[in-house]
Amino acid sequence: MDRRQALTGGLSMAAAMAIAPVAGFSQEAWPTRPIKMIAPVAPGGGVDLVARTMGDRLGAALGQTFVVENQSGGGGLIASQAVTRAAPDGYTLMVGYVGTHGTNPAVRKLPYDAIKGFTAIGMVGGTPNVLVVAPELPVKSVSELVAYAKAHPSALSYGSAGAGTLTHLVMEQFKEATQTSMSHVPYRGISPAIMDVLGNHTQVLFPGLAAALSQIKGDKLRALAVTGAKRHPLLPDTPTLEELGLAGFDGVQWYGIMGPANLPPAITARLNEEINKQITSPELKERLSGEALEPMPMSPAEFSDYVKKDIAKWTALVVARKLEME
Repeated sequence: MDRRQALTGGLSMAAAMAIAPVAGFSQEAWPTRPIKMIAPVAPGGGVDLVARTMGDRLGAALGQTFVVENQSGGGGLIASQAVTRAAPDGYTLMVGYVGTHGTNPAVRKLPYDAIKGFTAIGMVGGTPNVLVVAPELPVKSVSELVAYAKAHPSALSYGSAGAGTLTHLVMEQFKEATQTSMSHVPYRGISPAIMDVLGNHTQVLFPGLAAALSQIKGDKLRALAVTGAKRHPLLPDTPTLEELGLAGFDGVQWYGIMGPANLPPAITARLNEEINKQITSPELKERLSGEALEPMPMSPAEFSDYVKKDIAKWTALVVARKLEME
């Protein structure tokens, strides 16, 4: 009997010892191999910058290589779908941004759920949109632009980076708020849209600040106002639309880190901690600010809630403006 009890006890202890290291290893050892960071755009631009900057920083902090993989196409649809199909093991992440997780769900039927198909890990930051006009247009303020648009019905046209993009929707929001009329000219990206304002082929544009900053500083575009809750330090003399009495213009071109749905909480928490630590460090904060990108540290729950509200906001605008897109 003593021998049987001793044998049983020994087997139980051996089983416990076999299980404990495995459970501990799965949490403590991650990551043990390179991590893929998908940028849902072609190389260049804000999304790619965030992917490479955060990949370098997180790789150094976690002791593993982050491999940035650009997957453009479908306005981020191809990359987003790839992430929803990836194993939730912490080895496939993506830069989710206002296009993939804000405006796209509001204007298109997607083959995935922009909320349930992902784990919101951490917000990185955002850059405001800036309302600019061609210098040839005889307006120097938002009130003058509104007055000019009403005095010349349908005479003005505005460009965008494409139908359904933030640069399109925020302009529709402006038209709704000011009860003005301007024709929409969609482009394949923000660069050609800026070029046509510079050439006075279109007169108004609402690009991200980072994309238009050099042209504004060079007096080739006239900045009238910015979105967001406060003035941007790179344009301290340019008022916010909120200051001018136009409520609800708090949206920004934001960028964050996402993973597949059901990412283990321990991995999510560790990544979130490192993201917030990195974006609030003086060195990275200064570098991002130079790109007009302001850090926006959030918990995973706060980031998830932010995404839900952003989708709801743009969906409501699409319905109100009766915007129809393929």
